[in-house]
Amino acid sequence: MTASTGSRQHLEKFAWLSIAAALATIALKTGAWWITDSVGLLADAAESIVNLVAAIAALIALRVAGRAADDDHHFGHSKAEYFSAAIEGAMIFVAAGVIIWQAIGRLLDPRPIDQVGLGVAISVVAAVLNGAVAFVLLRAGRRHRSITLRADGQHLLTDVWTSVGVVAGIALVAVTGIELLDPIVALLVGANILWAGWRLLNESGTALMDAALSPQDNADLADTINALCSDEVHVHGLRTRMAGHISFAEFHVLVPGAWSVRRAHNVVEDIETAIAEEHPDLRVTIHIEPSEDPRSYDDFGGYEIPIQPLPDRDVAPSKEIP
Repeated sequence: MTASTGSRQHLEKFAWLSIAAALATIALKTGAWWITDSVGLLADAAESIVNLVAAIAALIALRVAGRAADDDHHFGHSKAEYFSAAIEGAMIFVAAGVIIWQAIGRLLDPRPIDQVGLGVAISVVAAVLNGAVAFVLLRAGRRHRSITLRADGQHLLTDVWTSVGVVAGIALVAVTGIELLDPIVALLVGANILWAGWRLLNESGTALMDAALSPQDNADLADTINALCSDEVHVHGLRTRMAGHISFAEFHVLVPGAWSVRRAHNVVEDIETAIAEEHPDLRVTIHIEPSEDPRSYDDFGGYEIPIQPLPDRDVAPSKEIP
């Protein structure tokens, strides 16, 4: 799990960057479509309108997700980012529907493409702009664990590949003179956009269902906890869940029943400190249990992330430790 720092409000600048890029590419791609009358370029321009709506939704989501916990939201507002990703996925479906409808109409009524060179040049400029912004958003999304920025970056990257496909289709029309290639490319673009929308909806929906952290993040957390276990300190019942840029984990720490409350508490504090250093965006809940009590092993139900082999239940009581 990578670290993210302090307030999330500074992430809004990336949403503003996405909005500016969307406005610029809308102007460029609409101009390219107007010049060429290519349904492929119209499809490309339609996706940029979706980019603008998605970027605005991302800005709102980042503002809400950055709010601190309050009386009505004790665990904060970090899940707001998933709503942005869901909205973007839904908008992608709308854009794909428009594109496919236009492409079918052009299949039934093929038309020549005008001023191919100029239209392609404008589309390439827009693709380069989207590619640069997508790189910035994806890097920031990974660094700050923001699904909103990653979704926006992935969408812009999809837009880049869309533009590449459209340009290739227009070039084929110019070379071969087969006008049907233009709407065929638009249909392929529409199908690709539908797939991107489905992935975003699936990811946001899964996360809203309190999905666990990734296998790698779970393994890293288990390694951190393992390093703090000993012959007397054991852990079980580790479970994790995601909530935007914040994650949550809970587990049980088993210690000798003869230990004082202070000593058990110090062990838990050490574990929490070590986890906070390695995983600063993780919020931990720990339950202390006596290792000699059979109920300590039977009180947990459901899935748990393996930590290490637990001691035999028939452990003799430890000697009193001052």
